[in-house]
Order: sequence, then C-alpha cells, then structure tokens
Amino acid sequence: MHGQIEWVLIMDIGEGQSHAVQPLTDEMVAATSSDEAGALVYEYFLNSEKSRYTVMERYKDTDTAMVHLDKFCKKFADRFFSLFVQVSFTVFGPAGAPLREALSDFGATFEDRIGGFAR
Repeated sequence: MHGQIEWVLIMDIGEGQSHAVQPLTDEMVAATSSDEAGALVYEYFLNSEKSRYTVMERYKDTDTAMVHLDKFCKKFADRFFSLFVQVSFTVFGPAGAPLREALSDFGATFEDRIGGFAR
C-alpha cells in the first residue's frame, strides 16, 4: 500500500433523501469505473436502516486521488452533499499537500501509516 491513498467517509442520509441515494451511487460508480484507472477500490455501503452511508475509496497515489476529486467536484459534489450529513472523513496514507488542502475543505482528518502490510 506504499504510496496509496485511502479514505473512509461516513455520512448520515438526510431526511427524505433515501430515494436518491442509489441512483447517484450508480452514476458515480459508473463514471469512476469507466475513466479512472488509478481508482483501486471504490465501494459504497448502506446500513440496514438506510440511514447511514459509508464510502471506502483507495487510489494509486496522491495524483490519482486528485484526479478523482476534481471530477467528483465538477460532476457530483453538489448533489452528493445535498443528500448527506457528514459524520466523519478520515484519509489514510501519504497524502500530498495539494490533496490535504483540498480534502481539508471537506473536513477530512489525516492518518499516516506507521506499520503493517497489505497483500
């Protein structure tokens, strides 16, 4: 995982917005899958009550995470943030200064790897 950037974003679904979650998720997954080779993991989870939404993403490096963020902001950010209330946003790995600055605007916190391995 050396150099890779991963984040976990936990959101509560806004009242009366659950109907819009799946269509937006499908659109974001299709867009990211089709034109972002640096997106290594891009998964969305919904709790059984359909009230909490968790996003798990992993990118090859800071540059590919920035590409994703730019595309997300242009295509989806307004709709995304109108549906959800952020609970937490944690970024893992060696995020470069531009990525840290950009994600800080979304309330992200950052953690650097100090040990371990990925297979």
